[in-house]
Amino acid sequence: MMWRIPLFDLDYGQEEEDAVLSVLHSRWLTMGEVTQRFEQAFAEHLGVKHAFAVANGTVALHLACEAAGIEPGSEVIVPALTFVATAAAARYVGAEAVFADSQGETDLCISPESIESKINSRTRAILVMHYGGNMCDMHAILRIAEKHGLIVLEDAAHAPGASLDGRKAGAWGKAAGFSFFSNKNLATGEGGMVTTNDDELADRVRRLRSHGMTSLTWERYKGQALSYDVTMLGFNYRPTEMSSALGLVQLAKLKRNNAHRRELSALYHELLVEQTPEITIPFQQARGTSSAHILPVILPAQVERARLMDAMKGRGIQTSIHYPLIPHFSAYRAQNETVDDLPVASLAAQRELTLPLYAGMTEEQVREVVTALRQCLDEERRSD
Repeated sequence: MMWRIPLFDLDYGQEEEDAVLSVLHSRWLTMGEVTQRFEQAFAEHLGVKHAFAVANGTVALHLACEAAGIEPGSEVIVPALTFVATAAAARYVGAEAVFADSQGETDLCISPESIESKINSRTRAILVMHYGGNMCDMHAILRIAEKHGLIVLEDAAHAPGASLDGRKAGAWGKAAGFSFFSNKNLATGEGGMVTTNDDELADRVRRLRSHGMTSLTWERYKGQALSYDVTMLGFNYRPTEMSSALGLVQLAKLKRNNAHRRELSALYHELLVEQTPEITIPFQQARGTSSAHILPVILPAQVERARLMDAMKGRGIQTSIHYPLIPHFSAYRAQNETVDDLPVASLAAQRELTLPLYAGMTEEQVREVVTALRQCLDEERRSD
């Protein structure tokens, strides 16, 4: 259907079209000079030494786990409230994903206390996710990691441009993975980035990304190498030049667009407090600077979420859920993971509702969404 107010929308224009056409005219389509420029610009934006563009955000996390040396049979602590790719990245390298709870209804990021309660002799790493573009409590998490000798990795899919104490998401852990999927703040359709300050890890990512080869097709085309060796079992996780070209344009818009998202989020919070006091609003008090990727709220227990979402749909307003609880998925139930010690994540998985938020959204549309939500809540109450 055609949504009057969609959950997300692309900020695309003539610049993106021109960038892709320029690549097509160059007749070099895969991981060449444009990708190198995108990687350099992204690394400079984050203030990190290395950035490697890849095919998507999931493989970015896989490469981060693989290059960090996480062994089969070890454990990686991940948030229970995240997209499944966070947990899948640990399983791709043969590790077990162990689920930690969220901090609270007003802070849906992973809980440092829950992390520490999950650590045992098999624990190798902590993989955090900056939920909704809001920074995790990285100071506390790094202290826990140092105390127990653990690696910290970041799922920064929601968080390009987010920062804490002047240090950006993707620059805190040993490595980080970003996603540039169509609904992200920096969107290229598919695409991702691995970032790190670790030279040795960077060398592994560089080779793992492209079949374990010591030189790339682009380097041989430029006459910088004649042949290559294969030094490890690698993957074909390369990006296209088209996605990198889109990424460069989107990166140039990121600071402005994130600022607008934060302004819209602040307006949402103000209106929701006034008009829907029964709703809990996470992240009203940001830790650091948020990228404002999504706008989550927690519905009252008595509200039937599916019926409310259908009522919003009837008004042409798209909503969503971030996220179903990973331990409830069929592919993860076999771990016999209990959710008794995941009370906050379990509650959020049942009652969280995501409202529309995107760079091209207007204040009037925010007002319309909140008004519609108020009306739908009133209808829901009358129907009980």
